[in-house]
Amino acid sequence: MEIYKDLSNPASKEFEQLLNSQFTKTENLEEGKIITGVVNKVTDNFVFLEVPGLKSEPILDINELKSMGMLDKAKIGEKISVLLERLEDKKGEVLVSASKAQKIQGWEKLVEAYEKNEPIMGKITGRVKGGCIVEHIDTGSLMFLPGSQISDKPLKDISHLMNEPQKFALIKLDKVRGNACVSRREIISSFKKEDKIKIVEKFKVGDIIKGAEVKGYSSFGCFFSVNGELDVLVHLQEISYSRVNHPDEVFTIGEKHDLLVISVDKEKLQVGCSIKQLSPDPFENISNYELNKLYKVKVVKLMDFGAFCELEKGLSTLLHSSELSWTKKNISAKKMFKVGDEINCIITEIDKEKRRVAISHRLTTENPFETFEDKYPIGSEVEGEVSSKNEYSIFLKINGLDIDAFLHCNDLTYLNNGEEELAKYKVGDKLKVKVLEIKKDEQKVRVGLRQTQPDPFDWFKEKKVKQTVTVKIISADTKGLVVRPEGCEMDFIIKRSAIAINVADARPARFTGGERIDCAIAELDLNKRKATLSIKLLEEIEKKDALDKYGAEGSGKNLPFSSLFEDLKKKKKKDE
Repeated sequence: MEIYKDLSNPASKEFEQLLNSQFTKTENLEEGKIITGVVNKVTDNFVFLEVPGLKSEPILDINELKSMGMLDKAKIGEKISVLLERLEDKKGEVLVSASKAQKIQGWEKLVEAYEKNEPIMGKITGRVKGGCIVEHIDTGSLMFLPGSQISDKPLKDISHLMNEPQKFALIKLDKVRGNACVSRREIISSFKKEDKIKIVEKFKVGDIIKGAEVKGYSSFGCFFSVNGELDVLVHLQEISYSRVNHPDEVFTIGEKHDLLVISVDKEKLQVGCSIKQLSPDPFENISNYELNKLYKVKVVKLMDFGAFCELEKGLSTLLHSSELSWTKKNISAKKMFKVGDEINCIITEIDKEKRRVAISHRLTTENPFETFEDKYPIGSEVEGEVSSKNEYSIFLKINGLDIDAFLHCNDLTYLNNGEEELAKYKVGDKLKVKVLEIKKDEQKVRVGLRQTQPDPFDWFKEKKVKQTVTVKIISADTKGLVVRPEGCEMDFIIKRSAIAINVADARPARFTGGERIDCAIAELDLNKRKATLSIKLLEEIEKKDALDKYGAEGSGKNLPFSSLFEDLKKKKKKDE
């Protein structure tokens, strides 16, 4: 290899200049920067660019330019801005992108406009959930326009705004995600703000606005339009002295009402109004009414939970559904009354602080539970008809009264299972029952059928604990024995642990059923109707008697108790 050390000749100097200029061009070309290329060749699929300083020509896909709407740039000599992604990829080619360059340039312009608080030009290109898509005219960047920011008033149709160039205000930029949010409403409002200031300054507290038109509702109040130039709010609490749950209960869109100005906020450019303050407070007349007295009221509104009535114009009261009837539960006021009806009611509550008056309709009628108590006191018998039943009880309609008495399945019989006994009865059956309980305040009457029959447990009245009784074995299982005392109609269970002293003998399988055996009463409570029987207790009693009776050492050898002999020996030693 030959090395040239002499750089003084003209040829060497020219080569040095060319080499330095090439290095300068290459130094300006960095990955991630936007560069400009000139189209020098166009094919059916690709556009070739010439960029000084690159070792090869960058290539653009013709479809990329199509999707960007820049197909007209695919001509020799046209300049196209691209993002230099790679100086050299795996194949040794230069990698560039026109779409990414456009997005970056567009984002930079949006950031600049946002920082300077300047509007941008765009057009609405489509609708999406919650708003619209706006295209930035200068760069083609896409931005989101929320539905609430389209206009300063509700628009049912925005077709006249589609694809029309117009100004938008940038209200939010997310630099991390590269998202932009714009507002058309802010542009419109800014034009109207100066005019609105002049309009609001016309009003002062105490002014009366004539003929304002109902424009719309919300959960907190009603909006009125004043001469088509200003919207004012009447809060829910300022609509009426009566209780109002929603403005649609009182107003209809398009209606006209007089308003009283009660507040003016020049900073927020808001005017607050009232309707109820234009008339005297009817609650001031509440002193004319007394508790527990009968008054005639007018039904003005029917609800699921009751009815709103008027004692006088503007003085409303609530008639709750629970105060409609003594006996009918969950009754609807809509089925009993209609708007405009005048009905008798009694005032049950007057709360001046809460401005609330409660009334009752049922108190104007006779309480059937008081009538029932007078006619059928606790302990008396009454006849009724089965009106309905469920899985654990029966309801009886008492003859001559609009009352359903409650009969629990446990009060049907002394002998059988209550739920099994319940299945024997059907709607329409007539029963004679005993009154067990009356709760007038709770509108409840409880009756029993078994209480009208002899109690088989009375068999134990003459019995006492540890007394011996003879029983018949009905059945046996692993848990114990089912037995019935002779002369008694009730069955009892002797538990396995109470069959015998000796564990080996405490086997229910020893019995087949039908045997007659003696046992002792282990527990007896007549009030709770509870009795416990035990064979083991009887054995223990007899064993103790034997120990007390037989004192000789050998006298117990012939007794049928396997351990009695040893017990006798212990007793003898103790006595010595």
